[in-house]
Amino acid sequence: MSEKYDIGLGNNNDDLRKQANSDFVSFWSDQAKNLLWFSTWQKTLDWRPPFAKWFVGGKINASYNALDVHQNTKYDKPAILWEGENGDSRILTYGDLFIEVQKFANVLKSLGVKKGDRVTIYLPMVPELPITMLACARIGAIHTVIFSGFSVESIRDRIDDSKSKIVVTADGGYRRGKIVKLKEVVDEAIHDFEFVEHVVVLERTKNKISILPKDKLWNDLMATASDSCDAEKLDSDHPLYILYTSGTTGKPKGVLHGTGGYLTHLYSTFKWAFDIKDSDIFFCTADIGWVTGHSYVVYAPLLHGATQIMYEGAPDFPDMSRMWHILEKYRVSIFYTTPTALRMFMKFGDDIPNSFNLSSLRLLGTVGEPINPEVWRWYYKIIGKEKCPIIDTWWQTETGGIMISPLPGLETIPLKPGSATLPIPGIDISVVDEFGSEVPPNTKGYLIIKNPWPGMLLTLWGNDKKYKNVYWSKYSNCYYPGDYALKDSDGYLWLLGRADDILKIAGHRIGTAELESCIASDYSVAESAVCGIPDDIKGEVIIVFAVLKDGVTTDKTILEKNLFNKIRTDIGPIATPKQIYFVSKLPKTRSGKIMRRLLKSIASGEKIGDTSTLDDPSAVAEIQKIVTQI
Repeated sequence: MSEKYDIGLGNNNDDLRKQANSDFVSFWSDQAKNLLWFSTWQKTLDWRPPFAKWFVGGKINASYNALDVHQNTKYDKPAILWEGENGDSRILTYGDLFIEVQKFANVLKSLGVKKGDRVTIYLPMVPELPITMLACARIGAIHTVIFSGFSVESIRDRIDDSKSKIVVTADGGYRRGKIVKLKEVVDEAIHDFEFVEHVVVLERTKNKISILPKDKLWNDLMATASDSCDAEKLDSDHPLYILYTSGTTGKPKGVLHGTGGYLTHLYSTFKWAFDIKDSDIFFCTADIGWVTGHSYVVYAPLLHGATQIMYEGAPDFPDMSRMWHILEKYRVSIFYTTPTALRMFMKFGDDIPNSFNLSSLRLLGTVGEPINPEVWRWYYKIIGKEKCPIIDTWWQTETGGIMISPLPGLETIPLKPGSATLPIPGIDISVVDEFGSEVPPNTKGYLIIKNPWPGMLLTLWGNDKKYKNVYWSKYSNCYYPGDYALKDSDGYLWLLGRADDILKIAGHRIGTAELESCIASDYSVAESAVCGIPDDIKGEVIIVFAVLKDGVTTDKTILEKNLFNKIRTDIGPIATPKQIYFVSKLPKTRSGKIMRRLLKSIASGEKIGDTSTLDDPSAVAEIQKIVTQI
């Protein structure tokens, strides 16, 4: 942890941090003035723990701040440089986006969408995805984007929970050279949902689809739509979107984000972390189905009038050079990706990236999970050629935007490989023990956030009680994200992974409860337990331990194949286990709680540690034998 890299951009702005530390409420009030408001707020923060309302009385619109404000100065400037996996490409200027968003906003109105209605979006990474989001925001509809890799059941759960009136999808999208048949998935997911009134279908791949009574074609609707639609003047805390994320129990949680506070957080963090300039070409590899895509592909870059790359396909298709080809082709200056992707690229050696001209890069970023120091150094040396700061960012779906990160647009500080460095201004973060007392430097503890912040979730959709219990019950009036961390003697923060039953697979959160519920619903399985073990590429991979019902005589190879298929179908390919072990019993405490810690240790080949609370030690011996034999 003593290793430091004294590189950086920007200025040392101690005054801003001092202001933020002395009065975070007035600090955020000043930051909100960077946006265009239809009317000013009367109160910056109404804090009634655990519910926060920011900029109370202020009127604002996300679509207006992303598009209208740039029309006089950036009408012809490229907003999106889009590249499809199959080689298609498009350039959309700020003027183009402005017209398309207004037209689709009128389409939504013509279909009966009103302020507060929900619209589910299940699209590939094409420009029509942000166009749909911004059209929803323009008229005050609440968008809920679903990652295009999710399965029928996952989509069904999300549409049912949000009670979306409209679903926007496509005939398909390209992924690894194949067509993902999105429309077919939607048809199956909503076949008996009377509350879904219309399905809007975009043509992307030209594969054959069924046209059902609720279906409307995107091109037909847009052909007759007016290109003029005023932005609704919305309350600052008007909901902007619902984004579903895995929880430790039950079905995914609908994280609800507002408008004014969220936009303030994004505008500020994008400027501070990425030191954004008008000449930059920004490339964030995140899918818009995840929060990074919402915040730092759609909203933040557009708030700043930036030009960005949007790429449809897999990062390693048709080969491992695809990302470096895009960086070279578009002269990318800021590259924001995941440690999972970097581990994959690193595995294939230095020759591939070294064969491309990456000299346009000036800033590198990572997101989604902690980056291990070895990968950090490779990224710095091979991709950044030892001249680019690395912005290692920590945040969550629930936080809305970056919370811990180096900030080259604000200050120059030494970087430490593997550390996300310091909280952003206005954020009070501590590392504490089980009782909430701050732990000494270099001691593992629980990360907590001690004051509200503008980008924070409003609540969980339709479930205030769960919102309180999940995030605010462990420590009084403090937000608990469920992560382990330590703070070193310089005050730098090091994230150490999840402290709850959440798996982090290739940067994506998957709840163990959701996965175990899926497995246990199979006719052959009595109960199951899931754990994650370290993996060089994905960070973690999934290991399943399943107990079969008495009398099940089917060949275990067939059972294994059935479970793999069920998990892919019910949850999605991202949740595919690396290994399934069939065991006669699971290690449990005397109170009946499964000891996943022991399963993880066995699967990882580590010492299992204390087993004094085990009810039946023979369960461990059996599992150890099975794991070592396979």
